[in-house]
Amino acid sequence: MRARLLAVTLAAVVALLTTSGALGAFQLRSTAEPPPQLIGTWRLNVAKSKYSPGPPLRSETRVYTKATDGVRGVVSRVYGDGRSERFEYLANFGKDMMVTGIPEYDSVTLRKIDDLTSDAVLSHAGIVYGVARRVISTDGKTMTITFDRKSSETPVHNVAAYDKVVN
Repeated sequence: MRARLLAVTLAAVVALLTTSGALGAFQLRSTAEPPPQLIGTWRLNVAKSKYSPGPPLRSETRVYTKATDGVRGVVSRVYGDGRSERFEYLANFGKDMMVTGIPEYDSVTLRKIDDLTSDAVLSHAGIVYGVARRVISTDGKTMTITFDRKSSETPVHNVAAYDKVVN
């Protein structure tokens, strides 16, 4: 009896919100939906980037696409010594998601700060590898990713600047 009463009450509340238009206030952008400014191809601007301790990357391209459950990122980079790597991930705010193709970390968890800013925790086997903050400019033409890793080894502080590739 209580379950039926709860179901009827819940149905009444949903009906009230739907007919009054109040439900629209609750239908904000899904946590799975990436900011539209992010979607597309981004190229590292080596001259505007800073790597500590270094050396800087020779190049990096990031391609972000919408996916059913978040955003898919594909990153292709060339290190200063000529070594290259490519890795992929699917990310969604508040969810621990798998990263493939890179040995340093195997998962990423995003936290939304605002529409153009998010933090990422990169982990390997449940141990935090590093943290990153992504900030997209309001005009959607530039992006900065700041990466920090504090460990018993040499601390890392990289500030990578990207330009959006116009198709």
